[in-house]
Amino acid sequence: MAQAVNVNFKLDPDVKKSMERACADMGLSMSAAFTIFAKKVGRERRIPFEVSADPFYSSENMAELKKRIDDIEAGRNIHEHDLIEVD
Repeated sequence: MAQAVNVNFKLDPDVKKSMERACADMGLSMSAAFTIFAKKVGRERRIPFEVSADPFYSSENMAELKKRIDDIEAGRNIHEHDLIEVD
């Protein structure tokens, strides 16, 4: 087997902690999990799971949100909404 090399990258601390727990539950180290992922990507030449964008962050929605924020900040188009009662 070829000599292993180090790969460094940054993760959000909460993401890292969550992954560490999941890996431990499966009896894997994070290194082993990333190695499995890397081998599968290299073998299949694709990300081995679906990757999709949250529609909330679409350019159309971001433009609409920016317009509404601009209207609110300018004092325009402010609508009152009925409050929802929570027990």
